[in-house]
Amino acid sequence: MSDAFDYFRAYAVRALCKARAMPRGRMKHLQLVAGRIYNLLKNEAAYGPNAQHLEDFRAAQKLESSLERRPSDRSGGRLAPAVPQSADREAD
Repeated sequence: MSDAFDYFRAYAVRALCKARAMPRGRMKHLQLVAGRIYNLLKNEAAYGPNAQHLEDFRAAQKLESSLERRPSDRSGGRLAPAVPQSADREAD
């Protein structure tokens, strides 16, 4: 067994646990997809070393990172309104 198997297994477990904690919807589905990708990579790594699965691993990591950014980007591209300064600061 290689180290890749252990790493992919850890990523799969983390991704699937994160998906279980999410509410129903598209984001949960995509998180499950990332977990399944890690699981498939784990199975491939169990049979022998393979450098080709690194591209798939990077794609799954990119998907997960985009899922983490997406909830904070729900403003639709609009900028947040400016916060007015307090009167105390203006008096200084």
